[in-house]
Amino acid sequence: MKNKIYKVVLVVVLGTVMQSCFVAKKYDRPELKTENLYRTEVVSTDTTSLANVSWDKVFTDPILQGYIKTGLQNNYDIRIAMQNIVAAEATFKQGKAGYLPTFSLGADWTHQELSKNTQIGRLISGSGGATNVDQYQFVGNLSWEADIWGKIRSNKRAANASYLQTIAANQAVKTQLISSIASTYYQLLAVDAQIKLAEETLINRNESIEVIVALKDAGNVNEVGVKQTEAQKYATEIIIADLKQNLIVLENTLSVLLGQAPAKIERSTLEAQVMQPEITLGVPATLLRNRPDVVAAEYNLISLFEQTNVAKSNFYPSFKVTATGGFQSIDLKDWFSTNSLFANVVTGLTQPLFNGRQIRTRYEIAKAQQQRAYLEFEKSLLTAGQEVSNALAQYNNETAKLEIRGKQVEALKKAADYSDELLTYGMVNYLEVLTAKDNALNTELNLIDNKYRQYNAIIELYRALGGGWQ
Repeated sequence: MKNKIYKVVLVVVLGTVMQSCFVAKKYDRPELKTENLYRTEVVSTDTTSLANVSWDKVFTDPILQGYIKTGLQNNYDIRIAMQNIVAAEATFKQGKAGYLPTFSLGADWTHQELSKNTQIGRLISGSGGATNVDQYQFVGNLSWEADIWGKIRSNKRAANASYLQTIAANQAVKTQLISSIASTYYQLLAVDAQIKLAEETLINRNESIEVIVALKDAGNVNEVGVKQTEAQKYATEIIIADLKQNLIVLENTLSVLLGQAPAKIERSTLEAQVMQPEITLGVPATLLRNRPDVVAAEYNLISLFEQTNVAKSNFYPSFKVTATGGFQSIDLKDWFSTNSLFANVVTGLTQPLFNGRQIRTRYEIAKAQQQRAYLEFEKSLLTAGQEVSNALAQYNNETAKLEIRGKQVEALKKAADYSDELLTYGMVNYLEVLTAKDNALNTELNLIDNKYRQYNAIIELYRALGGGWQ
């Protein structure tokens, strides 16, 4: 008995020692070119990035801050992503348990009716015994595989990478949600400002009709001028109607982002907003840790890299120890006696030879998936750099346009005022007056849109740099 125990212990120790023969490769991050991702003339050496600023310091409107907090709690995409994390965590726990042996218990009763025409049946029946046999069994099964080639270790690392990938994916959802809520909110404020401007313009349009009617009575203009002025008023009413319809759509959009049924949205005004954070990009390499989608792409690469290790280890022999023991008896009263004890232990190496090319096929597929994951990782980094470059260009463009558009509005408003005075003295015709007023209104509406676009460019730059989830 002692010799058997020594043999079992020897096999277990041997399997443990053989774990040192780890052949799986260790993951090293591939070299990626990040120097010119932002397409800026001056290469930044400052590692500080706008992404490192918390979202409540970028978006200072207290009402908007409340909506962001609500969205982070109630948004359905966030809640779905959280369930993905729960599922990945379960898989990760299973990967950690890969080193442990498996053990199961079972109890069963077997009843056999033997044929009298069989050798055993005739033997039993000839001796006057019954041809039915009952057997009672209580058994435990233990199995353990030595991690000789690092397969279990690679599986554990792959499960860990998959778990971290789902966390990064959740962070990406957070970043996108915060930017979507902020963008929609500022767009609501912009539409409010445009409606206010259009309604003030409509009052002026009504006054213009009274003036043009008086001029017609005085013989300075004809009926065509009156109708053209009325048409201009109706056009302004259509603008207001479209803007109010757009307002409902934006409120519904923001409500869904907050995880709520469509409803009216409380908000501030565009004039009360102050959003001028310091625009710092940091070095492009910071995207590798700040952009959640880039981080998730790398964890996907790591997971598939480890799965390639697992596929490769299948070419090598596996070392397993299996043990079975328990109680067996044909009489229920003797089931748990010492004479009913039984046990067996099996150890050995198994080397796959011919299996229909399954192992090689799985290895080649794993390598192809790993290469695809690398390309997706590299692409995600290029896409991130493109989005940063686009957002920065938009911000610079909208900021420059704001100053020019302001001068344009001032000039066209003066032109509209002058045209009213000149029409009174018959020095211009009514078409010139209508054109001047239309140009002034459209330019003022565009000025408000420019302001929103500047804010939205900051939001997009913040998201593109990976801000919001920290």
